[in-house]
Amino acid sequence: MSFFNLRGTLKPLTSLKQFAKKPHTIEFPLEVPETSPRYRGLHYNNLDYCIGCGNCSTICQNAAIDMVPVEGIEPKKGDSGLRPRIDNGRCCWCALCVEVCPTGSLSLTKDYIFVSEDPDEFLWTPGVDNPDGINLISFTSSPETSLNEYQRVPMRELDGSERVKSFAEVVLGYNEDEARKEAQRCISCGLCTEACPDHMHIPEYINAIAQGNDEDAIRIIYDNNPLPEMCGKVCTRRCEEVCAIAKRGEPVAIRWLKRYATERAINADMIKEIVNPEILPPNGYKVGIVGAGPSGLTAGYYLALRGFDVTIYEAHDKPGGMTMYGIPKYRLPLESLMKQVDYMKKVGVKFHFNTKVGKDISFEEIYEKFDAVFVGVGFGKPWTLGIEGEDLEGSSQAVYFLERINSGEIINVGYKVVVIGGGNVAIDAARVSRRLGAEVVMLYRRRVEDMPADWEEIEGAEAEGVEIIPQAIPIKIHGENGKVKAVEYLKAEMVPDPKGGRPRPQPIEGSNTIIECSSVFAAIGQQGDYSFIDESKFKDAIKIERGRFIVNEIQQTTLEKVFAGGDAVNRTADAISAIADGYRAVRGIEKFLMGKGK
Repeated sequence: MSFFNLRGTLKPLTSLKQFAKKPHTIEFPLEVPETSPRYRGLHYNNLDYCIGCGNCSTICQNAAIDMVPVEGIEPKKGDSGLRPRIDNGRCCWCALCVEVCPTGSLSLTKDYIFVSEDPDEFLWTPGVDNPDGINLISFTSSPETSLNEYQRVPMRELDGSERVKSFAEVVLGYNEDEARKEAQRCISCGLCTEACPDHMHIPEYINAIAQGNDEDAIRIIYDNNPLPEMCGKVCTRRCEEVCAIAKRGEPVAIRWLKRYATERAINADMIKEIVNPEILPPNGYKVGIVGAGPSGLTAGYYLALRGFDVTIYEAHDKPGGMTMYGIPKYRLPLESLMKQVDYMKKVGVKFHFNTKVGKDISFEEIYEKFDAVFVGVGFGKPWTLGIEGEDLEGSSQAVYFLERINSGEIINVGYKVVVIGGGNVAIDAARVSRRLGAEVVMLYRRRVEDMPADWEEIEGAEAEGVEIIPQAIPIKIHGENGKVKAVEYLKAEMVPDPKGGRPRPQPIEGSNTIIECSSVFAAIGQQGDYSFIDESKFKDAIKIERGRFIVNEIQQTTLEKVFAGGDAVNRTADAISAIADGYRAVRGIEKFLMGKGK
């Protein structure tokens, strides 16, 4: 036998050494496979944490993710109601979808075995089709490992000690580099657009800023908001409350980015050149508007673009309503608002200032003169405290105090001011008083966390030295020689609401406390002044309930020729909601008039 034949005979025997080695396969399912840490198997989605933003679908390079409705999950504020469905036949388990999930709801599991002859069975809605996947989670993301940027670019502003020395604008705004960087944080989910009362095209203009196309951003913004620079400074930013990025970090600075873009247009001529709006030929219809607040200005602007002859009647000598006379100039400078109004004049909106409807011109005259009327009079009449001493010299409603200040009047508030209330008007009155040199104390009947004021404004007030005393119920304003001398209040304890609402403040007997002061400003709410209608023959034709006009879906009142918007209609009490009403009324008026024919 040759050597080569012997080697061939013995060769099979060498395989016996494999019996001592651990096999590469296992007897599944008798043996459970062990996966590596952070293994990328089939997807799992925590349906309660998911908000249906669609960021996973957007980033998928294989088009393996669709957003679909799921039974039992309805759309709501900050949640599209959709959930990702994975085509496991397309998925390559790269995990990019997990890395960009802003809530951390999407993950990959240790589960990787699935066999079926039906291709449709490879379409999974994670969390629905594999609820047990929660016990097999392997690959996840964290704020530290995510591809999203969760920290906001800080906004530069004046130091608190410097602010109180003047009415200079507190917020300094983003520069170009800061704006680009902040805009790149946006994932374009669109949840903000749904939350915005005016449904502004938020992802679109932020994306334009991120790409360096500021003029495109301005054009996009002005498509449905003619007062964007104002909103960029004082908007209540309901959009930021639902920002997907805020689930793990700070929301995208939507308001500040809007401010950045609109400030690029430094005057009315530049706005018109950039926006270059299409102005339709005159259509023969005339619309009269009562009140030059945000809703009236919005209605006037877009009606003028659509060919209507528009005239706005305003009781004050300047436009803006409460935004002009109620918001301090350190928040909204005069020139900022006037720039936007001057642009409206350039597209054809006419104004009659210092013209109070019901006094200088009757509502009936306006009604007869115009084909349609829009009423946007706001809530300029404050509620009173109803306590002893409220009529003393030095005691005033905060809205009147702010109006006098914004009108240029010099007011001596004395050495110490007490502001009663917890909303933005109260905060504004307190911060203005600090700028007038007074020590300021705020009394609020609930807890600080219950204050309806914007949290940024609360923090701003505290940074400027305003003292906030929560759970304090004023009961009397003391006077001396007819002037304010002190405020007396009772401390309160918070009692749970049996209906599940906010805890209610209950006065603590014997807890009387007195604060000496020189001025008192009350800011506990406002109401509408409709005396101009009460004096006309249309009083009974225009229905008002609980202090507000009753309108339909196109802002039309019960008198078909009259439309209304703003605080006199909705309860959100902010400029962007008033703007939305005005924009909606434009379509309503157009439908009402153009549908009839001339």
